[in-house]
Amino acid sequence: MLRDQLATQLKEAMKAKNAERLSTVRLIQAAVKDRDIANRGIGKEQASDDEILQILAKMVKQRDESAKIYEENSRPELAAKERAEIIVIQDFMPKQLSDSEVRANVSAIIAETGAAGAKDMGKVMAALKERYAGQMDFAKASATVKELLNG
Repeated sequence: MLRDQLATQLKEAMKAKNAERLSTVRLIQAAVKDRDIANRGIGKEQASDDEILQILAKMVKQRDESAKIYEENSRPELAAKERAEIIVIQDFMPKQLSDSEVRANVSAIIAETGAAGAKDMGKVMAALKERYAGQMDFAKASATVKELLNG
């Protein structure tokens, strides 16, 4: 379970006195705790592993965008810090699929669901999110789905 893995990594980072890793793991745990609190407000259980993977993907995306902005504004030291956090966050995520693997999986799901056009895009995206949570960028996958459905 990801929660246990986060707790273990937090302890290891403390023992190793790895300040960068420690701060990033704490950021992840804070984001998960925020989700738990939000879930409690609507009567749900604590965040599932799938929800934690979504949180991690969102954190990676935010840091990537921040790093690009820092680079554009000549702040390479801040961009490097963001990229270092991305590496730590990705340690908790499943291996990301390559563009060709994403394309192959999208094609397989389109064939499997019998999707014929843009109206079936939601069905295909739902199946992708169910099977490949945390393994692909769904914004990019969405573009691939659209391209393949529109011929």
